[in-house]
Amino acid sequence: MKNKILIVGGDPNSINSEILIKTWRKLNISLRKRIILISNYDLISKQIKLLKLPTKISLVKDINQNKGEDSLKILNINLNFKNPFKVDKSSASHFIKKSLNTAHKLALKNDVIGIINCAIDKNLLGRKKIGVTEYLAAKCKIKNNSEVMLIKNKFLSVCPITTHIDVREVSKKLNKHLIVNKVKTINHWFKKNLGKKPSIGVLGLNPHNAEYRKNSEEMRIIIPAIKKCKALGANITGPLVSDNIFIKDYKNYDVLIGMYHDQVLSPFKSLFKFDAINITLGLKYIRLSPDHGTAYKLIKKNMADPTSLIKCLNFFKNLKK
Repeated sequence: MKNKILIVGGDPNSINSEILIKTWRKLNISLRKRIILISNYDLISKQIKLLKLPTKISLVKDINQNKGEDSLKILNINLNFKNPFKVDKSSASHFIKKSLNTAHKLALKNDVIGIINCAIDKNLLGRKKIGVTEYLAAKCKIKNNSEVMLIKNKFLSVCPITTHIDVREVSKKLNKHLIVNKVKTINHWFKKNLGKKPSIGVLGLNPHNAEYRKNSEEMRIIIPAIKKCKALGANITGPLVSDNIFIKDYKNYDVLIGMYHDQVLSPFKSLFKFDAINITLGLKYIRLSPDHGTAYKLIKKNMADPTSLIKCLNFFKNLKK
């Protein structure tokens, strides 16, 4: 029975430590016992002192070491940080990648139900135009781009087919097989983890679905992909017109799939604010992250909202082990 929840501390130059401590203070004992923070002990110690959020932390050598119920257990990434909120780019990048790699290995081998990574500046991952979704998919050797970024709350889930690429590149990246593979991943995950066959709506790429012009992406790629998914048994509809779907008709679907990142994430966040979690589907384990960024400008201002991280932990609390 998998039980432990790994939290990757994420970007050291961020609101992550504030979010972590505010979240920790709201958790019950049973959930606290399951959490291991993968970070740097000295860094966290200095940050919570500067934040004036005193919290008991303890250093552990492995994820099964018992250090007491009220202590936040830290599996140490051994690096030296002089200024806890102004870590240089090279050190921050090394720290983040080492933390993610450690979590990845532990999730494959140990008593781990999944990983939550706190916010990370994508520029620190070493390659352009990738996020943690793509980074861990590469670690898991996922084929056919079948991993899925799913932003979810109890009302709706959204998924972009392409993720962290420039808008001018979206059309070049789209193809029938990419859409079909991601729909298959979504269907499998919903059935396995939530016990349901999701109702899926697929958005077109162009305004008014390009009026269904013969050479449009809707006619060449999106509609053939939808037909293939229907043939495979998916409960899927589209292409839907994206300029009005988020007014009210989104309520008819479990999942809305868009062709690019902001097509679905911008309206979703406008509707639900911090009430969401980011789930990577298709990995060899479950990976979540809070649905917010590093928020550099809020560091040490005691204004960071822990709602999304709390929802990540509640997701694991309610998930079948």
